[in-house]
Amino acid sequence: MADCVSKEINRYNYLVSEMDSVYHEAALKLGLSDSALNILYAICDNGEGCLLQDICFYTGMSKQTINSALRKLEKEEVIYLEPLNAKSKKVYLTEKGEKLAGMTAMRILQIEDEIFASWKKEDVEKYLELTEKYLDCLREGIKGL
Repeated sequence: MADCVSKEINRYNYLVSEMDSVYHEAALKLGLSDSALNILYAICDNGEGCLLQDICFYTGMSKQTINSALRKLEKEEVIYLEPLNAKSKKVYLTEKGEKLAGMTAMRILQIEDEIFASWKKEDVEKYLELTEKYLDCLREGIKGL
């Protein structure tokens, strides 16, 4: 079975797994669960008042996992939810949440920005272009399953 998978895909999958491990390690070092860090990251990256459905989209986590993590963050007074309409809610950071996000998710976003800033502009553009192309092709392939 493994013979059917190219060396390039093996390498790519290894790199994706390693990146996931690095983010997990960051969450542990910052004293957060992966879910909590992903939620704070999504809010910081997408702006205050992030829609709950957008957090699901940006994190790739299930609604159930997100709702469970949000309840915990709400109990800890890190976030609060406001209904937008009958079906949608927005997630906001409390003052405590803004401080926590600044010490956690924002630090990761800054590290990521510094990485791209250290690369040549053409390399950043090429990396993003190829990643987007891979994602588009993957989506197309998955449609055919």
